[in-house]
Amino acid sequence: MSYCRQEGKDRIIFVTKEDHEIPSNAELIAEDPDDPYEEQGLILPNGDINWNCPCLGGMASGPCGSQFKEAFSCFHYSKEEVKGSECIDNFRNMQECMQRYPELYPQEEDKESSPEAESNSGSGSALLPESDSTSATSTPEATASSDSTSPTDNQTAS
Repeated sequence: MSYCRQEGKDRIIFVTKEDHEIPSNAELIAEDPDDPYEEQGLILPNGDINWNCPCLGGMASGPCGSQFKEAFSCFHYSKEEVKGSECIDNFRNMQECMQRYPELYPQEEDKESSPEAESNSGSGSALLPESDSTSATSTPEATASSDSTSPTDNQTAS
């Protein structure tokens, strides 16, 4: 026995095996591109930017939201041969704003920094390895361990 019930905004339909054997006569309704409840992607059907897209991760709001919108809009609507090449100042303004709020916008190197890297930061480039042997390592720990052995290796080689 088939039946239907409503739970809040959802409509639940229970059907029998016999109901599934009969071809459907349901008519699909064309989607309304202006439906505010319909999930849209980053770019709306009319070509505008969807600032409410969850894919932006909230970047369009917050203390640097206007700078982000200016930079992203400039890039999106750019007609230059190198897309976005005229937007450098907009992206620089956005970056400067984000640097004023490091707790909201952590930098990539901040995420990977370690106590050892911070203690070595005052000693200049003397601790840099002479070859690119560390560039093949994929983890910060592996890089840190090879960096920490480089000065010793260099001292024994001299």
